[in-house]
Amino acid sequence: MSVAKIIELNASSKTSMEDAVKSGLKKCSESVKNIKGAWVNEMKVTVKNGKVDEYRVNLRVTFVLEDFLAQAVVDLGFREARLHR
Repeated sequence: MSVAKIIELNASSKTSMEDAVKSGLKKCSESVKNIKGAWVNEMKVTVKNGKVDEYRVNLRVTFVLEDFLAQAVVDLGFREARLHR
């Protein structure tokens, strides 16, 4: 059994949208393991003096929980369901 989780994060770059995505995923991977994919949820730029100043992206990152964490999530879900009956 595997359980996937999705987190949302924002990243920025002075260079490009692609660089913003790469830097966001790189930073995320420092603390999140088993990253399997990402969606670019939103893209925008900030403008200064009529020129693009910064590229910004909102990412939804998917990762798979390790087996012992996945089992804990399932167990907690079942316990909560029993408590609410």
